[in-house]
Amino acid sequence: MRVDVFEPRLRNMIDPRLPACVRGKTIVDVRRRAKYILIQLEKKNVWVFHLGMSGKLIHVASATPKQKHDHIVATLDNGQQLRYHDPRRFGLSIVVNEAELDELSQLRHLGLDPFNTQFHGEYLYSFTRRSKRRIRDLLLDQQVVAGIGNIYANEILGRVGVRPTARSSRLTRETVIRIASMIQTVLNEAIRWCGTSFSDYRDADDKFGEFQNHLRVYDRDGEACRICPSTIERVALGNRSAFYCPSCQK
Repeated sequence: MRVDVFEPRLRNMIDPRLPACVRGKTIVDVRRRAKYILIQLEKKNVWVFHLGMSGKLIHVASATPKQKHDHIVATLDNGQQLRYHDPRRFGLSIVVNEAELDELSQLRHLGLDPFNTQFHGEYLYSFTRRSKRRIRDLLLDQQVVAGIGNIYANEILGRVGVRPTARSSRLTRETVIRIASMIQTVLNEAIRWCGTSFSDYRDADDKFGEFQNHLRVYDRDGEACRICPSTIERVALGNRSAFYCPSCQK
């Protein structure tokens, strides 16, 4: 594998030694932790990516025309390429030794992944019972649940029938257990439909996801609820919007 860096100015400046660290290495595994993509290389090195707000990491033929914001291009031995494309340059790309992974500032404070066997309703309830934050905001806290974004937090609460503005500490144990179960349900559905594409998101083959066609509340303000005759409403929570049905979500 050969790596070319065309724009090093991402969220953190790309280490100029990155191409040399990756050159000639074999990719042995690709996995994820929260919103971070972990490309396992031989000799216990891990290439860590975060896509930021507008990034995508795609697998294309080398003959595919290079785009303006293709900042990192890895050419594989079979002639195919991995390209990191990021117009806003909010992403992250670093290589670390596997032994250092858990101590990375970006990873060491992450909460449980929703698909971790230790994630369950009682785990989530232990946070809600002592938090006065809105439940939407609690679900977005990466130190509580790692990997949930605003789209999915809204959809999870829409399915359970809880308003995004509800105070976490006021939710019953039964309700929180249902939320925890729905987290996995919604994320599995989103994975099956290859994610949600409103503008920037693409999958590894540079294709649009399709989960946006199955959303019940997110970005549907002014439209009819899919369950009842009410109209979906929008509320600003901090610098992000939340969406809910005033009848189905109490």
